[in-house]
Amino acid sequence: MEERIRTGFDSQGLMRHLGARLTHIGHGRVRVALPARPEVTQQHGYFHAGATSAIADTAGGYAAYTLFPAKTAVLTVEYKINLLAPARGERLDAVATVLKPGRTLTICRLEVYAIDDGREKLVAAGQQTLIRVDERPEQ
Repeated sequence: MEERIRTGFDSQGLMRHLGARLTHIGHGRVRVALPARPEVTQQHGYFHAGATSAIADTAGGYAAYTLFPAKTAVLTVEYKINLLAPARGERLDAVATVLKPGRTLTICRLEVYAIDDGREKLVAAGQQTLIRVDERPEQ
């Protein structure tokens, strides 16, 4: 399962472009880190909401995927993010936890923390619905 998740994460062009990395894989729980760089900020120097929500969405997808059987895939159906505070620091950590696994739909809690000088500050929180689908054979 861990190899399947690492392979999938490493193949995501957006995560590679942002500089995000997978830092924890557990049963129903995944953490994705995004180091601070000018390319992921907005005009005031905070992490951009798009980068913040992208790592939250990705962490949630892989948290759900930890519970899915082989030969299946995961897709986001919807997610809602509340931006709670300006995101500034050395990095962001997106932490996703499965709240309710299902045969078809899985619900995850999403939390994003800004890490600055060893301190964590919750800067975004949300919820996500994901769908499990059968992998398609190569075409």
